[in-house]
Amino acid sequence: MSSHDIFIGETIGTAILTLLGGGVCAAVTFKRSKAFEAGWVAIAFGWGFAVLTGAYLAGGVSGAHLNPAVTLGLAIEGGTKWSDVPLYLVSQLFGAMIGAVLVWLAYYGQFHAHLTDREVLAAHNGSADDEGLVDPKAAPEAGPVLGVFSTGPEIRNMVQNLVTEIIATVVLVLAILTQGLNAEGNGLGVLGALITALVVVGIGLSLGGPTGYAINPVRDLGPRIVHALLPLPNKGGSDWSYAWVPVVGPLIGGALAGAIYQLF
Repeated sequence: MSSHDIFIGETIGTAILTLLGGGVCAAVTFKRSKAFEAGWVAIAFGWGFAVLTGAYLAGGVSGAHLNPAVTLGLAIEGGTKWSDVPLYLVSQLFGAMIGAVLVWLAYYGQFHAHLTDREVLAAHNGSADDEGLVDPKAAPEAGPVLGVFSTGPEIRNMVQNLVTEIIATVVLVLAILTQGLNAEGNGLGVLGALITALVVVGIGLSLGGPTGYAINPVRDLGPRIVHALLPLPNKGGSDWSYAWVPVVGPLIGGALAGAIYQLF
């Protein structure tokens, strides 16, 4: 496939993945959303369907990696040329940022209502003035809507958080790599996108509780950058002190999965 195919496929596929995945997080988070407090099961299935949609759209164009951990695992396994890896990664990051901006546009009114709600601000930041504004210096590292964009741990233990992301990503990438193994030696084709989506749902339900299961560096980093740049009132911090975990963990997990596939 050409460089143009990789760029277009990975950009559009990752943008759609991030739009639908971030969209379900927004739907569950905002008080003025019809899906408010729908719960973790809705989020897990929403992200699974997001992967399914992005993979179907990009599969015939770029191979639908949509995730640097997958690209790294495939490069180690031998299915992707190392010379193509930088283009895959740049395209995926760009697509994830586009998807995050689209989430903001789709939920523009909900963002404003949520971030100026005195009850929300009091619960998250402790206090607000008469106009519903808080002192930016008093805002915590993770703002009240950061979860719409990026992941965060329930227990902030960097070693455990890193290990959790590594384990979850190994499961994902191994499941993707082994789709090419069957009695005839042929891959699963479009069925592979459905299987991958169900694996993502399973990871979310089983392993997503501790960290929110990034399992994809750009799915976390791209939207976190957008969160930092968007003109959102009272948005709080982007929690950059944690941001390395959902990037490094999945990359290690992808590399381990590629190595395990090669060895065994």
